[in-house]
Amino acid sequence: MKHVVLSIVAGAIVLAAVPFNSAQQPQVPPLTVEKVRGDIYLVKGGSGANTGFVITDKGVLAIDAKMTAEASRQELAEIAQRTSQPVSVMILTHSDGDHVNGLDGFPAGMVIYAHLQTKKDMEAAFQDPKLERLKAYLPTLTFSDSSSVTLGGLTAELFHFGPAHTSGDVVVLFPKDKVAFVGDLVFIGRDPLIHLKKGGSSFGLVKTLKGLLQLEADIFVPGHGDALGKPQIQTLLASVEEKQARVKELIAQGKTLDEIKRAFNIPEPDAPGGRRWPSLVEIIFQELSTKK
Repeated sequence: MKHVVLSIVAGAIVLAAVPFNSAQQPQVPPLTVEKVRGDIYLVKGGSGANTGFVITDKGVLAIDAKMTAEASRQELAEIAQRTSQPVSVMILTHSDGDHVNGLDGFPAGMVIYAHLQTKKDMEAAFQDPKLERLKAYLPTLTFSDSSSVTLGGLTAELFHFGPAHTSGDVVVLFPKDKVAFVGDLVFIGRDPLIHLKKGGSSFGLVKTLKGLLQLEADIFVPGHGDALGKPQIQTLLASVEEKQARVKELIAQGKTLDEIKRAFNIPEPDAPGGRRWPSLVEIIFQELSTKK
């Protein structure tokens, strides 16, 4: 395991927010901060996914950014109400825009830690002229399997169990407090989202969920929704494995994708040409169909 000890003073905010068409965006809920345990906080609401931060006597460690610089500045204001320490370290759970596009609201010069594939995905995404200002916020430290970071006596253990939501997912475990931030590896109340174009895998997700259950943690903070425990993860794991087994059975019976979608009551887009994310069933079908 690679181990990095950090003692860094953050610089000034120098970049502007990424532009968004507000007419196309749903109403943004207010940003709120909840204490998870000890000095660990969950930030919900604002534009983008859940984020988090941990206060130490040597600086603040943040987990993920919001979707816009403005939302990140709102988070910084909340942090400033709780400590005078600067945000000096950022850990990214993966590369989706609702987790990274708000990076330019944070101080320049932070150490930004991520899986090496997440950095590659961000480099590709930031070629877009609308996101090119974020090139200054590419990860500065990367790893492939596991690592750890220590800041002011706080240790964060970082795990990559393999492709799941993307091919660069990172689980951030704070072993002292038994709290883990899991990004978009866990969704409750809906099927998991798998990005095949980013190397994601439903079968890798099963492996990852089993890895989460082996961690010495009892609070898991997802990228969306409320903090949860191992029982919810076990239920999710069983649901994914059940769908995989059922799709495999239907393929063996010679069923087409359309027939399988009907068997699972998978809806079509509301309008011809409408867009929706592929369902978990469709992802599983594609993965099984390409396995030879």
